[in-house]
Parts: sequence; structure tokens; C-alpha cells
Amino acid sequence: MSFLELLKIEFMKVKRSKIVPLIFIAPLLVVASGIANLSSYFTPEYTNAWPAMFIQSALVYAYYLLPFSMIVVCVMIAGRETGNNGILKMLALPVSRHMLSIAKFCVLVFYLFMEMVVFLVVFVTAGLYATHTMGITETLPVLYLLKWCVGLFLTMLPCVAMMWAITVLFEKPLLSVGMNLLLVIPGVLAANTPLWIAYPYCYSGYLVSCSLHDFTAESSGTAFSYFPFLPCAILMFSLVFALAVTRFGKKEMR
Repeated sequence: MSFLELLKIEFMKVKRSKIVPLIFIAPLLVVASGIANLSSYFTPEYTNAWPAMFIQSALVYAYYLLPFSMIVVCVMIAGRETGNNGILKMLALPVSRHMLSIAKFCVLVFYLFMEMVVFLVVFVTAGLYATHTMGITETLPVLYLLKWCVGLFLTMLPCVAMMWAITVLFEKPLLSVGMNLLLVIPGVLAANTPLWIAYPYCYSGYLVSCSLHDFTAESSGTAFSYFPFLPCAILMFSLVFALAVTRFGKKEMR
């Protein structure tokens, strides 16, 4: 069985799940509340309305709501195999458990991408309504929004890889959810320490915090530095991804 066929099967497994409605909840909540709270301060002469709305919406979303939703998606994807000993049936087929784990992770990354698309669409829709209502004529900064949404997606990848590794290591959903939640909650604290680069759960939130710094600072320089972040993020992603791939289904193979 080829990897593409395996990937197709994995998408078919989650086709009737409730993951799609789930990825709408967090963007709708955070964008609606963020823009509604901020738009009351707008005037027709207000400038930089779009960056202000984005930062207002993305801070809580990046630090908490996006990771929380991905934790649930991890458990739901893993649960398709753990229920009714489905993992044993899959491993009985001529399919590599390593390839199976990679296929499931690809499905997880796909839903992360879909949630970022939903966030962008909901944000633009709510932002256009808010600016039109308040009489603001500021042009929609498409490149600005795409830049930061792509940044959120990429910085979430190490975090999602760690979530998936924990879900693989702890077969009981309650344990994996609890462990991931405990790691997400102190993300804000970790982002304010020099060791933030070793804590993937705060990467996306730190990125938005840097956009806030750039928005409020008088200088034109960016607060986000790609070094040493990028090498550390790639290393963290590689390690936890390799752990998830090698440990997936190992207990059932005994």
C-alpha cells in the first residue's frame, strides 16, 4: 500500500467525525469577542485598525485556543484507532506502523491548516464589517494578514508534533489531554523567559507578542529573531516527530 493510499484512508476515517465543526469554534469565539471589544474605540480617523484587530484577536488564540483545539483534534484522530481495537486491525495489514503514524500526523497538520484558513476568513469578514460600520476607509492589508497567519501555522508545527507524541505515548485520552493542557497553560510565562525557544507550546503566542511589540514600538525593527529560534524549533520538531513515529503502535506489536 502506497503512502497516498494510506493517507486517503486516514482522511476517510475522520470524514464523519466532528473535527470540522470543532475548528470553527475557536476562531469564531476569539475573533467575535476581540473585534467587538476593540471596535468600540474606533473612529473614522483611526489608523492601523487592521493590525490592532489582528493582535487583539490573535493573542489569546495563539497562546490558548488554537493549542486547545489541536489537543482535541489529536485525541479524536488517535481515537479512531484505539476504539474497538482498531489499531490491532490496522497493524495486522501489510502496512508500516511508521507510515501509519506519519499519515495520521499529516491529517493533523491538514486540520491545523484548515483552522488557520477559517481564522483568516472569519477575521477578514468581521474586520470588514467593523471598519465599514465605523466608517474607517483603511485598505485591507492582505500581505500583512497572510504573513502572520503563515507564521502562526509554521510556529505551531513543533507544538502539534509534541502534542501528537504525547497522544501516542499515553494511550488513555484523559492522560494525554491532561498532560498537553498542563504544558499549554504556562505558555505565557515561558514566552517571557530566555528559555522560550525550548518550549514549543509558546512559539505561536510569542510570535503574536512580537507583532504587538512591533505595533507599539517606535522603531521599525522586528522583535522576532529567526536565530536561534529556527534551529531550535527544527530540532525540537525533529526529535518529537521521530519519537511519535517510532513509538506508534509499539505496545500493540508486543
